[in-house]
Amino acid sequence: MQLIIQNLNKTYSNGVQALKDVNLTINQGMFGLLGPNGAGKSSLMRTIATLQEADSGSITLGDINVLTQKEEVRKILGYLPQEFGVYPRVTAERMLTHIAELKGIRDKKERKDVVNTLLQRVNLAHVRNKNIGTFSGGMKQRFGVAQALLGSPRLIIVDEPTAGLDPAERNRFYNLLSEIGESTIVILSTHIVEDVTNLCSNMAIICLGEVIAQGHPADLVDELKGKMWSKSIERAELTDYRNRFRVISTQLKAGKTQIHVLSESQPDAGFSAVEAGLEDVYFSRISEKMDLTTV
Repeated sequence: MQLIIQNLNKTYSNGVQALKDVNLTINQGMFGLLGPNGAGKSSLMRTIATLQEADSGSITLGDINVLTQKEEVRKILGYLPQEFGVYPRVTAERMLTHIAELKGIRDKKERKDVVNTLLQRVNLAHVRNKNIGTFSGGMKQRFGVAQALLGSPRLIIVDEPTAGLDPAERNRFYNLLSEIGESTIVILSTHIVEDVTNLCSNMAIICLGEVIAQGHPADLVDELKGKMWSKSIERAELTDYRNRFRVISTQLKAGKTQIHVLSESQPDAGFSAVEAGLEDVYFSRISEKMDLTTV
């Protein structure tokens, strides 16, 4: 099954064009949608999840027209939004059982078996009788994955799933998503480059509503091979370096500003060549797009 998005456009009533001729083909496995806050990621996710209308374009999931056959999509969709509400004084088991019933699992024994299996799968079986309001951020996210997996979905959308998680919980979440992605289309929408690096075999970068790069992460990184340079400078020198070179990112290290510059050759004698990473791809594409929009 493939998810195919063609010429998708969406403009809100306030005049903001959230999506501009978006074209993507997404196969089974983990697909990363990377972009800054306000890039259009959530708008695209909500449209795919049938939560808002598009102005024009098409989305097909296999032989389903996502924009017109919303009920058919919802039968095979699992969705974990950036923020999802829970009843804080309801136990995990009771809440998941209730959602399972809403998902159409009517048989009591089948429902109990499904809930037990999912709680085991997301490592929440030992807290099944605890109120969700007592859960940590990571536990709530894992509960969110459990409810998204109800009904054996063919497409799962997770929007900013690791924001606010500590490193241990993030690793648990990575492992869980990787397992799910072996047999399902999983779209991971995030602004955290590490999420895509660790999880996704295919990806796209979106900025100001437009897809500005797509492909295998390693292939995108290879495009910058031999073109990335690094130097430590004083903070006061940053404006001068920005005027003279294409500075794509900065980071404070040991009281000095570490800059990454994109250049075909060594910018000056003080620069050292560095191996490019997906973060460099992200910043270079975003900075290029932002520069073009201000010309």
